[in-house]
Amino acid sequence: MKGIILAGGYGTRLYPMTKSISKQIIPIYDKPMVYYPLSVLMLAGIRDIILISTPDHLELFRKLFGDGSHLGISISYLVQDVPRGIAHAFIVAEDFIKGYKVALILGDNVFYGQGFGKMLKKAASLEEGAIIFGYYVKNPENYGVVEFDEHLNVLSIEEKPQKPRSNYAVPGLYFYDERVLDIAKGLKPSVRGELEITDVNREYLKMGKLKVLLLGRGFAWLDTGTPDGLLEAANFVATVQKRQGLYIACIEEIAYRMGYISREQLLELAKPLEKTDYGKYLKTLATLDLESS
Repeated sequence: MKGIILAGGYGTRLYPMTKSISKQIIPIYDKPMVYYPLSVLMLAGIRDIILISTPDHLELFRKLFGDGSHLGISISYLVQDVPRGIAHAFIVAEDFIKGYKVALILGDNVFYGQGFGKMLKKAASLEEGAIIFGYYVKNPENYGVVEFDEHLNVLSIEEKPQKPRSNYAVPGLYFYDERVLDIAKGLKPSVRGELEITDVNREYLKMGKLKVLLLGRGFAWLDTGTPDGLLEAANFVATVQKRQGLYIACIEEIAYRMGYISREQLLELAKPLEKTDYGKYLKTLATLDLESS
């Protein structure tokens, strides 16, 4: 399975912070926002990833991640010249995903919860159809909403309905089989002039091939698209890390834990950061594992 991080758009809800940089470069506490979606794909076991962004911002990401080889993964880059909808990402990445199953995550979504890694690996192992996620919210009318039966088969999916059929919102993380490219190509633009991801999901629903996995009680899905959301996400990450001493979305740690890089490589990555808490954390990880081995 291949992965797509969609980090396009101009983050106008975050102006003036985003007048000169991509919102996905803005830090959430101690690391760039884009670390969080990248960590999700890595936890799913996906190592071949493409990042899609605007012409103005793409080089920022290239400078941040390079080709990804230092993490034991492959990261490549593509331009989406103007925002044309989430589903347009599949068309932009046609040469990259053709013939492959694919996971797509939005560059401003933050997830955290116990057992998430196992859930991601389950989603990434799908053989056919599509898997979306459901997250209980008190104001479902502000989101895409999924209705499902006791077997987690999707019954309906609506975008910001006035009368929601459930309280489960659909976060920006999706897993699809190889048919998603042809489905995206066959979509007609919505009234907004965009290719909507909800319409992709509806096509899988028509085929009876759309499943939902529920992010349960105590799970965090955070919106970082507004100044308040950004602050709340930063405070959440800071609290968890300070209380537990364990980092959220530490991509170097994930690469190490997943076996993508060695202990020696982890120590090399820590060296340029050794004066920071982040670098000290990486060094401690490698040292503790060495002592326990």
